[in-house]
Amino acid sequence: MLHFEDTLTFQNKPIDLVTIGELLIDMIPEQYGDQFEATSFRKYFGGSPSNIAMNVKQLGLQPVVASAVGNDGLGKFLIHHLQQANMDTSHVQQVNQSTSIVVVSKSTSSPVPIFYRDADYHLNYTNQLEKTLSQTKMIHFSCWPISMEPSRQTIEKVLSKAKEEEVLICFDPNYHPMIWEKGEYAIPYIKSIISQVDIIKPSEDDAERLFGKDTPKNQLAKFLELGAKFVILTLGKDGAIASNGEETITFSTLADKVVDTTGAGDAFWSGLYTGLVQGQTVKEAIQLGFAVSAYKLRYTGAVVSLPTVAKLKEMYHV
Repeated sequence: MLHFEDTLTFQNKPIDLVTIGELLIDMIPEQYGDQFEATSFRKYFGGSPSNIAMNVKQLGLQPVVASAVGNDGLGKFLIHHLQQANMDTSHVQQVNQSTSIVVVSKSTSSPVPIFYRDADYHLNYTNQLEKTLSQTKMIHFSCWPISMEPSRQTIEKVLSKAKEEEVLICFDPNYHPMIWEKGEYAIPYIKSIISQVDIIKPSEDDAERLFGKDTPKNQLAKFLELGAKFVILTLGKDGAIASNGEETITFSTLADKVVDTTGAGDAFWSGLYTGLVQGQTVKEAIQLGFAVSAYKLRYTGAVVSLPTVAKLKEMYHV
């Protein structure tokens, strides 16, 4: 069990984090509006797991991205973006399908997405990926790769290998019905995954899509009842509540300016992972997550240029 005052001891491995899942284009309008009133859009590097890898690289960790993009101009744009950040792109598979795109409203609350998926779920399990899983301290995945085949089968193999290698398994249950094929039993499948992971970080919107409306404490309890070991339920401007089933702590947001909320949850994950790897307690790592998220909220786009961990700690007093 993870306790708030624990510092995690990792095996001496060369990779800190492998993120597995969507690498895609975020199309974000120049103007605010949830009904997409804007007439001009700009393309941004996107995909939650890939955003996290980009962030933790800036914060001093060694990540690897495992994703699939199209063998097209947008796929090349994404790979080039990773290469410009000195990221390992050897696990980015180029497939014959078109690079996936999400059109996202520009928002100061919760952005509204429209999904155009193709290449991202064609991620295959390879011998190279299996070897990399034995060399990492943590893995991160989201609902995207488990929503469709063949990437669902890939994640199932990843989970099996990660358990065998005693890797910390972290899951973002960013369920949205639009990313699942019609007729799929999405919610029961997601619930079956929850007991297999070490840390889960649902947002309030994620919890509502999975369980319906309820109070944050009741939502938190539902994840624990499904076998979650450590839950961080983020609540937007109201911070978060976190629990290991024995102790529950409330956290306040550190955000002081909100320009665009796209990627705020990814920024939180990034600070959390960085804190855990760098020897902070679980509680301190959560607070660093809030600091990274607060900084990202000042700018448009999911991935922004981040200051050092020391500077973030100084700015947000964590």
